[in-house]
Amino acid sequence: MTNLLLTQAEINVLELLLEGKNNRAIAATLVVSVRTVESHISNALGKTGCESRLQLTLWWIRQLAAEQRIRASTVPSLPA
Repeated sequence: MTNLLLTQAEINVLELLLEGKNNRAIAATLVVSVRTVESHISNALGKTGCESRLQLTLWWIRQLAAEQRIRASTVPSLPA
């Protein structure tokens, strides 16, 4: 639900960006090449219209926050 634009691989990279990892650390974690990580970031930048890794990371944080608001609003309230 969070994102219809990004692939799971791009989302995995974004999650690691949130942890402050650089491309080399992301590549090691995901067991892919640094070039693959660069490609995922480039693709995500293009899909979202972001111009930098920082903007992309902030965009992802906003997506996650929006998803949390949607989930919270769909949970029925318990009787008092």
